[in-house]
Amino acid sequence: MKILLLTGLLFLSLISCKENSLKQNNDLAQLENSQNEFESYGEKISPDNSLSAKEMQEVYRSLKPGDTVNAKFSTEVLSVCKMKGCWITLALPGEDEDPMVKFKNYGFFVPKDIAGKEVIVEGIAFIEETSVEDRRHFAQDAGKSAGEVEAITEPSISMGFLANGVLIKK
Repeated sequence: MKILLLTGLLFLSLISCKENSLKQNNDLAQLENSQNEFESYGEKISPDNSLSAKEMQEVYRSLKPGDTVNAKFSTEVLSVCKMKGCWITLALPGEDEDPMVKFKNYGFFVPKDIAGKEVIVEGIAFIEETSVEDRRHFAQDAGKSAGEVEAITEPSISMGFLANGVLIKK
């Protein structure tokens, strides 16, 4: 009787290990598929559970200067730092100004030719006041003319994002 009971328990434990192994293999296959679909920069992130640009727009509208929120969203790249790829701006529908994304600890850069591509960014969204000096610096990095740079005379309230990781759709 004891042998039969022990054999049954052993059989059940082997079956449960097998199912867990299958789930891990499935998760690994999904991760490999997403890696084939995206180029990854910074920390490894998953494309799953990202907000749309419209949903992220609502998140930004709920923030006040100084507020922060962890977020992951997908949208199109509007512009890239032409010097190093050290920042990007992203499209949000219906906004006058689009969020500028910088990279955590200046730890990674993205290719300079990704304007118009779909990306997923994960990190911290916030609202900030940007000084005249910073606005001029960013305008120069974006390749704006000297006249456009000099026309910047006031600070602005803007949407910011500090990204841990970026996925660029291939």
